[in-house]
Amino acid sequence: MKTTIADWGLIQYGEAWKRQSERFDEVIRAKTHGETYENGIVFCEHPHVYTLGRSGKEKNMLLSDEQLKAIDATLYHIDRGGDITYHGPGQLVCYPILNLDEFRMGLKEYVHFLEEAVINVCASYGIEAGRLDKATGVWIDAETSRARKICAIGVRSSHYVTMHGLALNVNTDLRYFSYINPCGFIDKGVTSLRQELKNEVSMDEVKQRLAGELRKRFPG
Repeated sequence: MKTTIADWGLIQYGEAWKRQSERFDEVIRAKTHGETYENGIVFCEHPHVYTLGRSGKEKNMLLSDEQLKAIDATLYHIDRGGDITYHGPGQLVCYPILNLDEFRMGLKEYVHFLEEAVINVCASYGIEAGRLDKATGVWIDAETSRARKICAIGVRSSHYVTMHGLALNVNTDLRYFSYINPCGFIDKGVTSLRQELKNEVSMDEVKQRLAGELRKRFPG
């Protein structure tokens, strides 16, 4: 059950969505026909973009089309769960395209594992992170009035094959979150590793640490 990890670097959201959708369809097709395929995990960053999930509400995007253009951002309606979120430079996006049956893992356990991987990465920087009841993702000070999200998670699954994934704020420009109600919340904040540590963080180092956590269940 070898799982490859690829780094697509800075890539337009539309191109990344097309490429991961093609791989997602390939894995499902191969799985249903008993053919060989490859499980894969993709790391990348995106230029400024907002994505709205299937259950998302348009009102959580606070800008008009003209205002989006003014901040050099785009909006995509996509096929993952969850509401609206932001992707941009300085944010580590991770797209696992995996057949969970191979790993004897259900979807709920999978999402829990992704959260745990990010919690452990945060801990490696001395940051205590955790979960917030009824709110997927990873949070700082989750059970307080200062709750702030450091990582958003939204996945799509079909035939127990996954796509989409997680977005961890590393050196993200957090101002872009002020133009939306992140994940539909109006009373909670967002943060990043840089914001918490008060200094720039090596993206390559974060990739290595997250890859190490993911390898615990998805070996290469």
